[in-house]
Amino acid sequence: MNVSDAIQHRISVRAFTDQPVPAAVVADILEKAARAPSGGNLQPWRVYALAGAPLADFKAQVAGNPMGEPMEYDVYPPNLWDPFRTRRFENGEQLYASVSVPREDKAARLRWFARNAEFFGAPVGLFFCLDRKLGPPQWADLGMYMQNVMLLAVEAGLDTCPQEFWARYPQSVARAVGLPDDHMVFSGMALGHRDPDHAINAWRSTRDPVDVWCELKGFEA
Repeated sequence: MNVSDAIQHRISVRAFTDQPVPAAVVADILEKAARAPSGGNLQPWRVYALAGAPLADFKAQVAGNPMGEPMEYDVYPPNLWDPFRTRRFENGEQLYASVSVPREDKAARLRWFARNAEFFGAPVGLFFCLDRKLGPPQWADLGMYMQNVMLLAVEAGLDTCPQEFWARYPQSVARAVGLPDDHMVFSGMALGHRDPDHAINAWRSTRDPVDVWCELKGFEA
């Protein structure tokens, strides 16, 4: 599989089978992903992988706290503006339409949102953390590391869903993985085999055409 194919295949899968993923496969993906670009070679990522009983115990604890905890960063800027606000709104509408949940059915939407806390049924939950003293450039490095993880998962016949949802549970995650106090949780990720029969996995988010956000200057035709 080439890079273009992997990028096209990768989606945020929101329904997984319970087929387990061997520890050796997870470790191989995480190790290979460390070839991600890293300014000054700081390698700011710190990763935890949960499966089996530890994952089940963690999900049970979170289920008892549906309101979440004080967040350590805003996933989106306050008072989001256009075009970002419209893109986010349309994305949500399309997602819920894919599983026939109307806008007025708030309870059903909340139930779907709560599936984040189950890692959408995936057998592996990943957490990506970094030192609190690091800055935006190192957050970007961590994002590139996560992208490598997602593309390598595709190569291995697996699927993922990155979840900034877990920024809502920084204390619970820290306790579950033994995160040092000087580190913080950035994101989680579900990892496993997608359920090919679930309607939500047939939906793909849209992207604006390149001429909306890119200018090419100085090139010959």
